[in-house]
This record gives sequence, C-alpha cells and structure tokens, in this order.
Amino acid sequence: MKLKKKTYYTKAFRQQALEKVYNRGDRTVQAIADDLNINSWTLKNWMKLPKNVVEGQADLMTKRPQDWNQSERFQLILDSQGKAGETLHAWCREQGIFPHHLHAWRKAFETGTSETAVSRADWRELQVSHQALQRELKRKEKALAEAAALLVLQKKYQALWEEKDA
Repeated sequence: MKLKKKTYYTKAFRQQALEKVYNRGDRTVQAIADDLNINSWTLKNWMKLPKNVVEGQADLMTKRPQDWNQSERFQLILDSQGKAGETLHAWCREQGIFPHHLHAWRKAFETGTSETAVSRADWRELQVSHQALQRELKRKEKALAEAAALLVLQKKYQALWEEKDA
C-alpha cells in the first residue's frame, strides 16, 4: 500500500483559494480545485472552517475583486501589461486578485459592458416587483376598458333619449 505524502498549504494560499471559491460565479468547486491543482475535498473542508482559522492574520485580507471600482480596475489592467505566466500570477497574488479577474475586466472594457452582477435575492426582488407591476397594469387596463364601455353606453343612452324627445 502506497502512502500519500501530506501536503501543507500556506495561509495565504488557503485564503486566496477560498476567495476564488466564494467569487467563482457559475463555476463549480471541483473546477476551482482543478485550476489550483488541489483535491476538491480539501477545498470543501477549508470552506467549513471558521474564518479566523483560515485567515490567520487580518493583514492577509485584501480588497475583494468586486470592490474595485472601474478606474482601479483599469489601472490594474494597465499595470499587468507585459506580465505573463508565473510573473503575472505572482503579481496578481500581491494585488489580491486572480488572472481571470484581469481577463474579465479587460473584456468588459473592450466590449463596453459593465459587470454589475445581481445577487439571487436582488434578482428575485426584481422579479416580484415586475410581476406586481404587470398585475397593476392589467388591472388599470381593465378599469380603463370598463370606463370606456360606460362612456359609450352613456352616449348611446343620451342619443336614445334625444330621439324619443324629438
């Protein structure tokens, strides 16, 4: 039976891995683990740990990628020019971002689209609001149609009485 060598990861690596997992979008934990070349169960176990155990020190906390404003993102894109491979990865670790953030930001700038992500709760709230507005619009359209029908009937009634008087 072959014993597997125990691998130890630095606190900074753990923190960055968890940041990547928590900001993964529609990617799976398995996909993130494959990118980082670690076991997915290791990553899932780190997710279960209390924050202070993984973080260790408060100075490791960096600004989250979604907290960067447009001008800061643009500056990071400019600063990353000419860097590739391990140099780019090391520079990104210093900045507290991942290379895929730079690629996404660059693409957003090139296409002119904004990365305004909407959370599920906000999305649900927007859907409920939309449905309520649709119901109110239908109600008002029915009331308007009823008022128009009453107006037509009133005119017909007046026309009928005018004929009888004449």
